[in-house]
Amino acid sequence: MSPPRRVVKRDGRTVDFDTDKIRHAVRKAMVATQSLNEKMLEEAVQRILSFLSEKFGKDNPPSVEEIQNVVEQTLVQLNLYPAAKAYVVYRRERERLRDEKKQVLEKDYVDEVDKSFSLNALRLLASRYLLKDDRGRIVENPKQLFQRVASLIVISDILYDPRVFDKKGSQSKHPVEKFDPAPLEGKLGLGKNPSEGFEVTWNRHHLGRLHHLWMELNDTCKMRLSWNELVQQLGRGDFEDHLTEYREYYSLMVEKKFLPNSPTLFNAGAQLGQLSACFVLPIADSMESIMKSAEQAALIFKSGGGIGINYSPLRPEGDRVASTSGIASGPVSFMRIIDTVTDVVRQGGKRRGANMGILEASHPDVEKFIRSKRETRQFENFNISVLIPREFWDHYETGRPWLLTNRRDGSVWKEVDPKQLLHDIARMAWETADPGALFLDNINADNPLRNYWGDIRCVNPCGEEPMYPYESCNLGSLNIYAFVRREDGKAMIDWDELEKAIGVATRFLDNVIDLNNFPIEEIEKLSKSTRRIGLGLMGLADLLYALGIPYNSEEGFAMMSRIVEFLAYHSIKTSVQLSKARGEFPLLNNSSYAEGKLPLEGFRHKEWWTLDWNGLADEVKKNGTRNCHNVTIAPTGSISMIADTSSGLEPQFAIVFEKHVTVGSFYYVDPEFERQFGTDTSYEKTVLKRISDNGGSLQGLEAAPERFKRVFLVAYDIPWWDHIRAQYEMQKWISTAVSKTINMPSWSLVEDVENAYIFAYKIGLRGVTIYRDTSKGEQVLKTPTQRLNRYLASTPNRTLDMMSKLGIKVSKEMTRDSGAGIEKPGQIAPSPERVGLEFTKCPVCGSPHLAFQEACYKCLECSWSTCVIG
Repeated sequence: MSPPRRVVKRDGRTVDFDTDKIRHAVRKAMVATQSLNEKMLEEAVQRILSFLSEKFGKDNPPSVEEIQNVVEQTLVQLNLYPAAKAYVVYRRERERLRDEKKQVLEKDYVDEVDKSFSLNALRLLASRYLLKDDRGRIVENPKQLFQRVASLIVISDILYDPRVFDKKGSQSKHPVEKFDPAPLEGKLGLGKNPSEGFEVTWNRHHLGRLHHLWMELNDTCKMRLSWNELVQQLGRGDFEDHLTEYREYYSLMVEKKFLPNSPTLFNAGAQLGQLSACFVLPIADSMESIMKSAEQAALIFKSGGGIGINYSPLRPEGDRVASTSGIASGPVSFMRIIDTVTDVVRQGGKRRGANMGILEASHPDVEKFIRSKRETRQFENFNISVLIPREFWDHYETGRPWLLTNRRDGSVWKEVDPKQLLHDIARMAWETADPGALFLDNINADNPLRNYWGDIRCVNPCGEEPMYPYESCNLGSLNIYAFVRREDGKAMIDWDELEKAIGVATRFLDNVIDLNNFPIEEIEKLSKSTRRIGLGLMGLADLLYALGIPYNSEEGFAMMSRIVEFLAYHSIKTSVQLSKARGEFPLLNNSSYAEGKLPLEGFRHKEWWTLDWNGLADEVKKNGTRNCHNVTIAPTGSISMIADTSSGLEPQFAIVFEKHVTVGSFYYVDPEFERQFGTDTSYEKTVLKRISDNGGSLQGLEAAPERFKRVFLVAYDIPWWDHIRAQYEMQKWISTAVSKTINMPSWSLVEDVENAYIFAYKIGLRGVTIYRDTSKGEQVLKTPTQRLNRYLASTPNRTLDMMSKLGIKVSKEMTRDSGAGIEKPGQIAPSPERVGLEFTKCPVCGSPHLAFQEACYKCLECSWSTCVIG
């Protein structure tokens, strides 16, 4: 028996014949009809192969349609009528799906990349990421998008090639001539073929960034080749070996193993060319500085980024203004200027801007700031946070009054009770989900430049990147769920593949810094001084589902720590290799790296190590490192939807929920749950409706097997203290911060929010964002935890013991084991003044299915998100 060696795909490509695809399709049809029989399955597969061998032989490739016809006929011949019917339905469904994808992408065929992404992901790509012409028509497909991005990123690898780059800077400066990229557009690239041209070609925007980086390196005497020599050698195909790096970047994205932050996908190789997600801007106590910040904010919003500003330097409301003999209006009033600018300037034409507004706990206007988002429609473009210093906690513990002082002259404006101030912050967070809390000493505990530049006092809009003024977030996330390997039905992490991907992704993000068209000069200068990158992750919840590990079990927490340790170690290791080849970040000698110290809490705890951190520290001390910071956990609201996986380190918001589309409705099912669900013959499809009606949770459903209830936990199944614990397990190996929403049910007390702040501070978190259910409007999806006023899932762990040792006890409300079915009037509904505030429906598709995760809203139906990063 010699089955065909090749198959003709629907788009005309020929690919290798894969028997496993036939076996998988037949198995799926049998499982769907509860008729799985391994012996009969194998007989069907062998008969299909025999028929194909007879009809086509090994050298005459059949089409996909012809193979599917044979499968269908064989199932009928074997009297497997239910499976045959299921297979026919499957074929029709696939055909319908292809037609929908073609319609979404405005094309007449689907290629291999289109097929690998879900319809939901393609809708998101088409609506926000694919380039469009002046009439709004799509002018590229997903494959071309990822080619566009990879084609830009590989440019750095070429210019750092030893044939081009002199790390010592011993070359003479080459003359610089005016460059017009238009004549060379499409004529330079990689993968040269004498008859077909280049496999990869650069457009004028790619060429513009190539020239910009060449000029920058030439200016520091590091270019061995003149511009004309470089162009000639590129035209000859002298750098074909870098096609390997291009393919690495392209494959990582297409295989959904890694995606950069949204601005990189929007703008790489496009007109704007701005690749960073967020920035921090300074502000000083003068009208000139305030208006300069507003102008720079507008430029950043226009380029597709978001900003953070610490407004504490501004004098308080009511203070005198000597130059005008007037009265200052205070920082909250000036925040309105930025808020208005945000409304007016859309981010790169893609979405509205995002802001983080910060005020320090000692500012005289802090009480007004805390309440600033309580009123309807106030500061909708802002997340706000109070920056709390170590001294505040000293006053809190001793009961001494906390002083609110005017920075202008140091005068004390007011004395407040620190316990009351923390209670006020917690009360507003309980009501409105704002403000968040930031902890100054924790933020700077692992700041490698603290002794040189002092404390960092600001963060980006989602809080995962504490930064100095004019620094930038250059972010990307690995989909760790994509590194699950299955052998004999058992799932495991492919650590070797993950290590390789970390190296490629770290190089990718380092290249972003070189090729970025930064919105203002000050940002470019500082970003290239620190070379901060933020490699993060997504897909954690789905990974834990696959491994059969409950999210908030000790095994789950240990896995989180191990994964991020692995991520940090191999990313820093890659940065050392890049430093050897390209040079260290310019401020290295002013940092703690020069002393052989790695800025990670985990580095100071050898008992946590699973890798050779001493050896890595020695490498850093010897060879330097390319990047001041390497790892962060950023929001991935949109890119995780592109990758069809769970967001960041968040638990899934719902295992199953109903989605409404123009032709009707269907149930979205978490991919890993669907994988395991499909092999469990005790389940029927009607269970999906029950789960959806149960708020997407399995808890309390008699039909759900206990093994599923134990593992497939959703956000509100997990107590709030375990959300904080998860953030901590990640934070141990991260020098920056972690974006995470601490989900609390509606029946939580203000006391719980206070306890969450204290717990987060004492274990070393940089900051914390609390979201109490209903604090931003009524939730449509309601789990049993939300309905019944108690946690149903019970996962043993040490978190409450950790809290107890720190002197923190959760409220009795949280730990009671009774009250099923009792709802408390006045606690389930939002506060009256908050009804209708924020988003109750998606502004794009009108769906009420909104989730609040990672300090961002996202629509579970159309993938709209308020997040500027992911």
